[in-house]
Amino acid sequence: MISRRKFLDGMLLTAAGTALSSSAKSYARILGANDKINFAIIGTNSRALAHLAGLKANAAKANISHLCDVDSRNLGRFVIKAKEVLGYAPANGKDFRSVLSNKEIDVVTIATPDHWHAPMAILALCAGKHVYVEKPSSHNPREGELLVAAQKKYGKLVQVGNQHRSSVHEGKMIEKIHQGLIGETYSAKAWYSNNRPSMGIGKTVPVPAELDWELWQGPAPRSEYKDNIHPYNWHWLRRYGTGEALNNGTHETDVCRWALGVGFPERVVAQGGRYQFKDDWEFYDTLNISMRYADKMIAWEGRSDQGMKLYGRDRGALIQGTKGSVILAHDGYEVYDWNGKKTDEYHLDHVAASSDLLSQDEMTNLHFANMISSIRTGEKLHSPIADINISITALQLANISYFVNRELEIDTTTGHIRNNSEAMKLWGRSYQPGWEPTV
Repeated sequence: MISRRKFLDGMLLTAAGTALSSSAKSYARILGANDKINFAIIGTNSRALAHLAGLKANAAKANISHLCDVDSRNLGRFVIKAKEVLGYAPANGKDFRSVLSNKEIDVVTIATPDHWHAPMAILALCAGKHVYVEKPSSHNPREGELLVAAQKKYGKLVQVGNQHRSSVHEGKMIEKIHQGLIGETYSAKAWYSNNRPSMGIGKTVPVPAELDWELWQGPAPRSEYKDNIHPYNWHWLRRYGTGEALNNGTHETDVCRWALGVGFPERVVAQGGRYQFKDDWEFYDTLNISMRYADKMIAWEGRSDQGMKLYGRDRGALIQGTKGSVILAHDGYEVYDWNGKKTDEYHLDHVAASSDLLSQDEMTNLHFANMISSIRTGEKLHSPIADINISITALQLANISYFVNRELEIDTTTGHIRNNSEAMKLWGRSYQPGWEPTV
């Protein structure tokens, strides 16, 4: 077993003694690019391709020096793609200790399974790296608290990958909403629909030779390897993933919170179930979430196995106010007056569908540009962990409500659950011994 302690000890290793060590030639290239910020991408399946595209779009100011993945198959394919996109091949290997110990690396981007997000981000901050971490930025609310504390302690930037915060048209519309375009806002509803297939019933099989299963599990309690977990269906297993509410609901519910200008809700309730298939999926495929505030409310409807669109879109948010409403989405917006008459609209020419797992788009490019500017010039981050953790925690509370089948009363200062010891037991999780994240 490779424990967290051994990982910290391993950070003292020199880059020359690791699988991710750069050759003399690549080091010359890196050291010669003294006006660029060096990024390392950790996790090379799916969403990492958007990281690659986003950093390529900012190539004048950013360099990808390292790639890291515990699966040599994924890593090998990604190295080929990276060389094709970038025109050079970053150093690569499976052990992220090498990334954290390498002083030439300024930023790590984390595109791993959810159970790694916060523990890895905390270790990266401790090692003096800035962090770009995919949503959800934590597996559970306790990890979110720890990550916020770590960012404050070490003073490096943490940008969460909810790229809607960098959407030009959404940002402009949110500003208009705040200026009173639709009056006083009081209600927002977000939704997501997709027609995901069943993950089936997994069979216990030998771990593929190309996969370091021990390192893949990392902080999660150990379990046997099954043939339907890696590389994607871990999303639907509670020890690794966080369900559709955090996998996709994060984007639009955060837009709702942004539009309404609210923090932690006073009450959260979620109801749903796994209806479409009978398989190893441990979360819901259908879920309705309600978040109540003193004078406002946010709802999210998730339908992982139902392709029926809402308002003509597979995902989006409806913001309502005393004078009208706005449908706001990644593909544009529509403005309606109080009587439901459309008064304005804007549509992008091309956007990714909900079935697109990569989501390579201009929003992600701009999200990376914002982080780079934040490092170089002090520009304000669009998605700082201290703010976005509120959106993440609210949805994690919805997951808890679903699993305990109770409405939760929330402390709006801390996000903690009031008067429900059973629910509060799910605030954190158990870890593989030696892997507990600390600040």
